[in-house]
Amino acid sequence: MGCDFSKYTACCMDTEEDGHPAPEDQVDGENEDNAVEGIELPRFHEFTIDQLRRATSGFAVENIVSEHGEKAPNVVYKGRLDNQMRIAVKRFNRNAWPEAQPFLEEARAVGQLRNQRLVNLLGCCCEGDERLLVAEYMPNDTLAKHLFHWENQPMRWAMRMRVALFLAQALEYCTSKGRALYHDLNAYRVLYDDDYNPRLSCFGLMKNSRDGKSYSTNLAFTPPEYLRTGRVTPESVTYSFGTLLLDLLSGKHIPPSHALDLIRDKNLQTLSDSCLEGELTNDDGIELVRLASLCLQSEPRERPNPKSLVAALIPLQKDSEAPSHVLMGIPDGAATFPLTPLGEACLRMDLTALHEVMEKMGYKDDEGAATELSFQMWTNQMQETLDSKKKGDAAFRLKDFKTAIDGYTQFIDVGTMVSPTVYARRSLCYLMSNMADEALNDAMQAQVISPVWYIAFYLQAVALLAMGKENDAQMALKEGSLLESKRSTN
Repeated sequence: MGCDFSKYTACCMDTEEDGHPAPEDQVDGENEDNAVEGIELPRFHEFTIDQLRRATSGFAVENIVSEHGEKAPNVVYKGRLDNQMRIAVKRFNRNAWPEAQPFLEEARAVGQLRNQRLVNLLGCCCEGDERLLVAEYMPNDTLAKHLFHWENQPMRWAMRMRVALFLAQALEYCTSKGRALYHDLNAYRVLYDDDYNPRLSCFGLMKNSRDGKSYSTNLAFTPPEYLRTGRVTPESVTYSFGTLLLDLLSGKHIPPSHALDLIRDKNLQTLSDSCLEGELTNDDGIELVRLASLCLQSEPRERPNPKSLVAALIPLQKDSEAPSHVLMGIPDGAATFPLTPLGEACLRMDLTALHEVMEKMGYKDDEGAATELSFQMWTNQMQETLDSKKKGDAAFRLKDFKTAIDGYTQFIDVGTMVSPTVYARRSLCYLMSNMADEALNDAMQAQVISPVWYIAFYLQAVALLAMGKENDAQMALKEGSLLESKRSTN
C-alpha cells in the first residue's frame, strides 16, 4: 500500500504547512491518550481541501487504496503531508453528509480517541461540500488479505488469536470512551501497522453517511436486529465480532447460519481451517466456537460485552512474547520487499551511482514538459529560463553541484514550466551538498508532479537516511523498488 512514514512526533501536525502553529480553535479539547506505544500522536486537526489534495497528488488514481478502488462509494487514498507524515484519506460521496455540523461533531468525537489498538483518526476536512477523514496510514494490508488471500503461508493460530484479542481490546477501549458503536465490522476493517500488529480502523466508528447504511456487507452476515430496525447497537457490534471469530477459525468468510449448523452438528473439523492442522488443539477450537456462538445469539441481550470477550481471549494466546511480524512469518517488520540494485545503492547512500543513473535517464520521465518548453522558446524570458536549465544540466553532468543548484533554482523560480527531473536533479545536488532537508522537499515535489516515479522515492529515502529516519527510509526504498520493478516488467 505504498511507502510508510507513520511514526512521527507531535510537531509533525501541530503546525500548519507554512510552519505556523495550528489554530487552537481547530482542536476540540485535549487528548489524554496522545502517547501511543511511545509515539506522540498529533491532536485532531482540521485540514483544508488544498492540503489534502496536495498530500494525495490531486487525489491521484495511483494513490487509491479502497477495496473496490475508485468505484467504492467512499474512496480511500494514501497520501503524505508536507511534513512527510503518511496518511490515509477517506473522501466521502458528496451526498453522504449534506450538513457540515453533524459531520464535524462526529469526526471530532472520534478524533479524541487515541489507542495502540486503533488506526487513530488524525483529522478531517469539511470545506464546501467536501467531507474527508484523515487517519494514520497502515502499510501492511488488511486481515482479509492475510487470512483469505495469502500468498506465501497461511496465518498461524497464534496470530489469529492475537488478532481476536487486539480487536476485542480495541472495542473495549472505544466502549469505555463512549464510542461503543462500530459500523460494518469485518476483515477489511482490520489493518496491519509497520510492525504487523493488527489495528481496528477508526473509519468504522463513523457512519458512511448521516443517514446512510451502516452495513455494506452481504445480508447473510448482518445482525438480525439490524434487518428489523436498521439501527446499530453495541450488541450488533458483538454479533459482527462473532463473524470475525468464525473467519479466524475457518480461514473463510462463512455465513453465520451455516457455521451455526455445523456447530450444532458438532462438525468442528469441517468448520476449522485445514491449514491449522497440528497447531489448533481441540480445547482451543471448542473454546473459540463457544465464544463465537455466544456472540451470534439471536437475542442481543444474551451476547457478551467487549470486556468479557477480552477476558475470555487472554487464555487462548500463544507465543505472547513473539513480535507480530515473526508470527506472520515476516523476517523483518519494516523491509519485506527485496530491493533492486539501485535500491540497494540508495540504502548504502551511494550518491555516485544515483547520479550516474539520473544522468543516463535524462528527461524522459518529464511526460511532455520538454516539448512544451521548446514550443515557448520564442519569448526572451523563456529563452533565459531554458538557458538556466542548460546551465544546471551542464554543471550536473560535471558534478559541479553548487552551480547546478543555482541554475535549477533560476529555472524553478520562474515557474513557467514544471519538471520533475529538475526537482530530482536539484534534490541530488542538495544531497551532495549535505542539505538533506532541502533534498527531501525537492524529492517530494518531484513525486507530486510524477506520483509513480521511482527516482523520487529513492531520493526521499536517501534524504531520510541522512536525517536519521531509518524506518521511514526503508518504506520509501520499498516503494521505490516496487515501482521500479513494475516499470521494468511493463
